[in-house]
Amino acid sequence: MTTPQYRRILLKLSGEALLGGQSHGIDPQLLTRLAQEIADLTAQRMQVAVVIGGGNLFRGAGLAAAGMNRVTADHMGMLATVMNALAMQDALEQCGVAARVLSALRMEQVCEEYTARGAVRHLERGRVTLFAAGTGNPFFTTDSAASLRAAEIRADLLIKATKVDGIYAADPKVQPDAHFYSQLTYAQVLRDNLQVMDTTAVVLCRDHHIPVRVLNIYQPGALARVIAGEAIGSLITA
Repeated sequence: MTTPQYRRILLKLSGEALLGGQSHGIDPQLLTRLAQEIADLTAQRMQVAVVIGGGNLFRGAGLAAAGMNRVTADHMGMLATVMNALAMQDALEQCGVAARVLSALRMEQVCEEYTARGAVRHLERGRVTLFAAGTGNPFFTTDSAASLRAAEIRADLLIKATKVDGIYAADPKVQPDAHFYSQLTYAQVLRDNLQVMDTTAVVLCRDHHIPVRVLNIYQPGALARVIAGEAIGSLITA
């Protein structure tokens, strides 16, 4: 087994990453595969934290655009991320891995309240930590939440798992000849307005010197290849 190149990582999964071939909800087979890939990382003594979006269950931005109060819509979206985190926790435990859901919103009956110290303590004890409910504040995306949590736990790498192979100059589904970036800087992402993460998330990673690897989560084994040092997807650094 290849020696891991990182000690502590944060994996950002979009809610859509859990869809698989479904139009809504969670694909059980895909959930199980992702949980097993995370379990394989912990078997190498990797410390793994996870942030999952909620777009497969609910999109607050859509309702806000239709007239719903934005704060209400965003709080509903946060609850969707808690549901996804609980599903991943169960899948990890079925793989024999200890996991804890830490929520930015207090809901003691279903998960723990998030604190940075508590999260680091879980990680050091070999437990996968799943950060739910975003930052706990409206108007912030789960990308921003992932960057914030990565900074708080001092992650060595933030992995953003998407539905495409990395970062392109334009949507490759619309422009098949769009330029692919194998490596670029935070400044390039901000200057060229590349829509891989929101501005707040990029700036947080830049200011805390956290490299970001963007890859296609639908490629089995992609996580293990990155952790082994393979240059797949796109890398954002200083």
